[in-house]
Amino acid sequence: MPKANLYDMSGKKIGDVELSDAIFGIEPNTYVVHDVVKNHLANCRQGTQSALTRAEVAGGGKKPWRQKGTGRARQGSTRAPQWTHGGVVFAPKPRDYSYALNKKVKRLALKSALSAKAAEGNVLVVDDLNLDAIKTSQVKRFLDAVGAKKAVLITPEVRENVYKSARNIPGVSTTTAAILSVYDIVNANQIIVDKAALSVIEEVFAQ
Repeated sequence: MPKANLYDMSGKKIGDVELSDAIFGIEPNTYVVHDVVKNHLANCRQGTQSALTRAEVAGGGKKPWRQKGTGRARQGSTRAPQWTHGGVVFAPKPRDYSYALNKKVKRLALKSALSAKAAEGNVLVVDDLNLDAIKTSQVKRFLDAVGAKKAVLITPEVRENVYKSARNIPGVSTTTAAILSVYDIVNANQIIVDKAALSVIEEVFAQ
C-alpha cells in the first residue's frame, strides 16, 4: 500500500498516511492520461478564429485587365487569394473543438495520474489544510517548508481562505476533491491533499 508524508500547516512532518491502493496504487496507463489531457485542452479551445474567403471579401467585381493580349497572366478578380487584400484559401471559421470521452477512460486516467505522483513521492498530505484568514504569506511559507513549487492544493470542500491565499502564488492552484482534473495533476509537480479529502477522493473515484 502506497504511503505519503503527513504535514501540519507549519510544514513540519508529523507522520505517514496510507493511501488507497485503488486510487494511488495502480499501474499508470500513460495512453489514457494522454487522451484525457488532449481532450481537456481541446475542450478549452475557444474556436473563435475567423477569416474571409474570396467570396466574402469586399470588392473585386471588375476584371483587372482583359483576358488576352497583355502578356500577363489572366486574372478574374483582385480579391483572389494571390492578390494583396484578397481572400484566404480555406479560411478558418468558428467551430467547436470539444468532444466527449468515456467516463471510465477519464476515471482510469485520473487514477493513473494520482498513482504516478504517489510512486514519485510527490503526494503530500496535510493534517488540516485550512486558514483562519486570507494569508498568502502563510501558504508560501508552508510550500517552501515542504519544498513544493508548482503544486495543486486539494481540499474536501471549497475553502475560500485557502483559495484566495494561494491564487496569487505563481504555479499554485486549488481545487476540491470531488472535481479533480487530470490536467491539473499532470501539470503540477506536487499534489498537496487535505487529509479529509482523501476519503472524498476514494468515495468518488474508487469505483
